[in-house]
Amino acid sequence: MRSLAADVGPQGSNADFIDTLSSFSKLHRAQRWEGTFGDFLTNILPPNPVALARSSHEYIWDMLRWHAREAAADTPESSGARELFRRELFGIDEPLARVVDYFKAAAAGSDVGRRLLLLLGPPSGGKSTLAILLKRGLEEYSRTDAGALYAIRGSPLRENPLNLIPASLRSQFREKYGIAVQGELSPWARDFVEREFEGDFVRVPVERVFLAEASRVGIGTYAPHDPTTADIADLVGSVDLAKVAQIGDEGDPRAWSWSGAVYAASRGVLEMIEILKVKREFLYLLLTLTQEKNVKVSRFPLIHLDETILAHTNLAEFHKFLQEKENEALLDRMVIIKIPYALSYRDESRIYQKLVSGAPAFRNVHLDPHVLSLAAVFAILTRLVKPEREGLDTAKKLRLYAGEAVEGVPESEAARLRTEAPDEGLTGVSPRFVINAISSAITRGNTLSLTSMELLLALKDAIEHDARMDAKQKKGWIDHLVTARKEFYNRWVKEDVHRAMFASFEEEAQQLLEKYLDEVEASLDQRQVTDPITGENRPADERFLRSVEEKIKVSDSGKQSFRQEVVRKAMVAFKAGEKFKLASHARMREAIEQYLFEERRDVLRLVTSTARPDEDARQKISVVQQRLVSEYGYDEHSAKEALSYVTTLLAQE
Repeated sequence: MRSLAADVGPQGSNADFIDTLSSFSKLHRAQRWEGTFGDFLTNILPPNPVALARSSHEYIWDMLRWHAREAAADTPESSGARELFRRELFGIDEPLARVVDYFKAAAAGSDVGRRLLLLLGPPSGGKSTLAILLKRGLEEYSRTDAGALYAIRGSPLRENPLNLIPASLRSQFREKYGIAVQGELSPWARDFVEREFEGDFVRVPVERVFLAEASRVGIGTYAPHDPTTADIADLVGSVDLAKVAQIGDEGDPRAWSWSGAVYAASRGVLEMIEILKVKREFLYLLLTLTQEKNVKVSRFPLIHLDETILAHTNLAEFHKFLQEKENEALLDRMVIIKIPYALSYRDESRIYQKLVSGAPAFRNVHLDPHVLSLAAVFAILTRLVKPEREGLDTAKKLRLYAGEAVEGVPESEAARLRTEAPDEGLTGVSPRFVINAISSAITRGNTLSLTSMELLLALKDAIEHDARMDAKQKKGWIDHLVTARKEFYNRWVKEDVHRAMFASFEEEAQQLLEKYLDEVEASLDQRQVTDPITGENRPADERFLRSVEEKIKVSDSGKQSFRQEVVRKAMVAFKAGEKFKLASHARMREAIEQYLFEERRDVLRLVTSTARPDEDARQKISVVQQRLVSEYGYDEHSAKEALSYVTTLLAQE
């Protein structure tokens, strides 16, 4: 892996970055706007009044659609709205679709918008990342023309200037601009208008605001501490005694501390971390806020607040919450979306790639090409429910979930298996556990290269020393390591070594595929084949066909349907003006590769043997190693280990 210093570049690059920062600063200053409410009605409102009257749900939905501009033009709206999450969250497309649907329905004015959104899932499953992405997306969107937000200047709630319009004039305003004003002025704003402007709301100052979690503008976050000492003032504020001493009236809005999290989140989103750990009075306040869009605190009438509450919690807290019958009414006012771990090892390996790419411990460490995929296979195996169908084990189920073809199992079976195990992915090893194990192996061994076998040993060590697991669970997880090695890594590493040995592999494989097609067509049409060497006509070579098909366990009874499928796909490619290649049919590719591998087995044993190799064998070994390094992602250390491991495998066969 390249070091960070290598990407900084010469001094000119630093100058370019400073210019970029300067341009950003100028743009930000240019985006600012201040004026009176009269100026706002004259200059800001007319071009797009609907956008300036959006609720928090509508604003978030528009933000998601704005980020969808990066999606393909023909992408459906709901799918495109997931674009914000695609670069950081992998393998949870269905839960993300449900999150997007929640905002879409809430923005449309359905009753869903009166429900608290609760993300439920295991630790390190992506709940916090989803919330962070949503908050960062809002921050970015608020700096665009489409996402411009305006507020009464100085308001601790950043309330919409349209709330200044008196109730008696709102019907007339609706007829003129086509929008209905839903909000009400806060006690602070009412006092401000009366005291500073003698009720002349047209002169009230208005400004453009930019959402920012760091500034507590439109984005609030609450994390519970000790429930016994938690104070609801953290959410709704309290009397500021120092200001009371100055003002002399506890009921004056100026004497109230408006620092609560619900005020910080006004017009935007409030993230509630581990929400089920809070006191019940907290929950009732939040659910009432979601349902009625207001909160009640002492000394003041109802305070209108428009914000989206996004909460998340873990399974243990949720199950504890379910056991208390008095919580049933609270559950009815929540939209609960499960966020499980990924169930495709391809998606899981992308998560690991994201995590290691930003970790200092991995900055200068080489990982062999299968380290992350192998770790992902192990992780997925711990999360799967053993299938009840005869002839289908967890390894085959894992391959189905990854979109791979499994002999005798239709592709549609994956969907049925997911339906049978709706809670699959809510338990098992977390990505954090895997990354911690890898990090420990690197730092403990002070190594700059980590191989797949070293990864397995690191995971085994992490399992054996984990105090949270009992002996039965440890044995089960170690068994998964064995399955990952035997069912997946053995196949991957043999394919790498085989391809590295034969530079003309792709060409040979393509020729073999074309020969297979010729023989299959002759067999299906019951016609003769002209031998390319002797020129004589002969029947289709059934022995050759079966020797290829048996490599992927195509039965004698199923050979006809398999052959027809291959020919059908070849015809589709031909009609499209494309060449039928190995990549066009995953199972044929596997069969051809295995066939070639078997043909070269003896040569492979000779080349990978380290027992007194002669000069010719030594040169062949060197060439294979170099090709593994230059073309297949290995370094010298991992290439040597791969060759040694394959030699051992061949000796056992």
